Amino acid sequence: MHTKEEKMEAFGRFLDVLDRLRVECPWDRKQTNESLRPNTIEETFELCDALMKQDNKNICKELGDVLMHVCFYALIGQEKGDFDIADVCNKEADKLIFRHPHVYGKEKAETAEQVLENWEQIKLKEKDGNKTVLSGVPDALPSLIKAYRIQDKARNVGFDWQERDDVWQKVREELAELEAELKRSDKQKSTEELGDFLFSVINAARLYHLNPDNALEHTNQKFIRRFNYIEQHSIRAGKPLTEMTLEEMDQLWNEAKRLEKE
Repeated sequence: MHTKEEKMEAFGRFLDVLDRLRVECPWDRKQTNESLRPNTIEETFELCDALMKQDNKNICKELGDVLMHVCFYALIGQEKGDFDIADVCNKEADKLIFRHPHVYGKEKAETAEQVLENWEQIKLKEKDGNKTVLSGVPDALPSLIKAYRIQDKARNVGFDWQERDDVWQKVREELAELEAELKRSDKQKSTEELGDFLFSVINAARLYHLNPDNALEHTNQKFIRRFNYIEQHSIRAGKPLTEMTLEEMDQLWNEAKRLEKE
């Protein structure tokens, strides 16, 4: 691993490269906050994909891409005279110090749970911090992640189930309401009840310290692997998927499951 001096030197070299590209490269020269934003979203998802796969080589690569975007936005801010990368770093360092009084101050927090209990109250005290508990949840978050964050923030100020097992009654209640609306063929109310049911399931996952987004992505990848197995078999057999029976596909699906366990 590199020394602190080597890390600072590498970061400085990176900033020098970015400064030069901004001046000499026609593509880099024309970029704005708005034009970069879609690429930033894509790079962030690529990093998340590498993290889920525990692919260290690509984690390193994608971290570099995300870092480039962070520094590029800071460079644009510098050109406008609004802020630069030093301001970004110092503001973040100040925020971290303020939010960790158990490290930099006299507060006591021996566990991660104790830190989280103080977290929302600390943020509400910040000069430019959240005005309400839930205002810190970005509107643009994907709905599943947003639901988890909303519930977690409410929990941090004491709004939560006293006994986590009680959440299952709520899950069953929401499922029954969803089934009732589906039988009535009321699409609008069924959609509302589906949302309530999903929210309750996410709540249950949170209470049992399970990340629902990670869990769903693992299931997505599992489904892809097993369905690809079916498709590859159909290609080798020269029989299109559309001509296979459901029973044939189920048999191959179960074969794929067995192979995963071997």
